[in-house]
Amino acid sequence: MASRLLASKAASYLRVSIFHRSFSSVVKDLKYAKSHEWAKVDGSSATIGITDHAQDHLGDVVYVELPEVGAAVKKDFSFGAVESVKATSDINSPVSGKVIEVNEELHASPGLINGSPYEKGWIIKVEMKDANENEVNSLMDSDRYTKFCEEEDTH
Repeated sequence: MASRLLASKAASYLRVSIFHRSFSSVVKDLKYAKSHEWAKVDGSSATIGITDHAQDHLGDVVYVELPEVGAAVKKDFSFGAVESVKATSDINSPVSGKVIEVNEELHASPGLINGSPYEKGWIIKVEMKDANENEVNSLMDSDRYTKFCEEEDTH
């Protein structure tokens, strides 16, 4: 990581282009928001986290602001934040509903988001408002999200 950062700074100083690896992984069965959150939909509930692409751009995560269980979340609105060594970023909900569980392990180990963004690094679980299929259908599948990230990274 440090060598990549050093190489990036050197390339910037020398005004040379360097190859940045594309995002590591996109999971097939998940849905993705343009703000780089993922949702694993299971009936009327959804598990939510940030994508591998997002955590890679953030760098080492040092703190995660979590909502309270019972809090309402609204599609495309912030419910918390992720603080990394580089920046603090809002976490937006890809679906509307009520928080039914938060990943308490993130308080002690926020780096789970870096090491396992789709498994151990999940952030919240939401009971979706009326299991809104329109909200879920408006999210990208893995192929569309892959193309979206590739286009975003070339700009």
